[in-house]
Amino acid sequence: MELLIYGFVFGITGIVQFQIRAQRDAMRALELERQLSVAHLRALQMQLEPHFLFNTLNAITTLVELGRQKEASEMLTHLNAILKSTLKRTTPEKVPLSQELEIVENYLAIEQIRFADRLRIEVKVEPGALDGLVPCFLLQPIVENAIRHGIAHCENEGRVEASARRKGDFLHLHIRDSGPGQNGHAKPGHGIGLSNTKDRLAHFYPGAYDMMARPMEAGGFEVAIIIPYERG
Repeated sequence: MELLIYGFVFGITGIVQFQIRAQRDAMRALELERQLSVAHLRALQMQLEPHFLFNTLNAITTLVELGRQKEASEMLTHLNAILKSTLKRTTPEKVPLSQELEIVENYLAIEQIRFADRLRIEVKVEPGALDGLVPCFLLQPIVENAIRHGIAHCENEGRVEASARRKGDFLHLHIRDSGPGQNGHAKPGHGIGLSNTKDRLAHFYPGAYDMMARPMEAGGFEVAIIIPYERG
């Protein structure tokens, strides 16, 4: 009887220890997955910000070489505002749409200096959408694509339209440009900006987002994003 009891206790102890080890392994695996996910997201973020920074510094250098110091100074002021906002963050995160729009507005102010009268900007945002959370630097690379691959190839005035509205439990974001689209001389950009955006959306909203990027029939290009509405 004592041997049976000892064997029973030994068996139960072994099962408990096995379950504890399995739980520890599962927790380590989850932590590793979390760390890898954060590292991947940081890498995506680092792809975006230097890309934007280098383009802007190149534009400032060009203005200085052309003797347009006043415009270069204004561009540096807007770039400084963007850097102050982004350098406050230690990791990529979601921010209120209102904060994301500040970055976009400073970026568009930089491009407005570059293109002057050739660029017309329209931003329409419903008040109910401003407190919705979005991944930081979500819209800027899309707007940058619209200008680089659309407006930069317009012979006359070009237009960039940005809109945001809340519809039920979802946030609808649209970026459109009046560039040549696929019918003109330039091909729309599907490089770092759009592919990176899709990767980040898939990270934050797995299976719960929609992103469409396509040329419009009337000319130009459109990017539409639908994400769950989360109050900031």
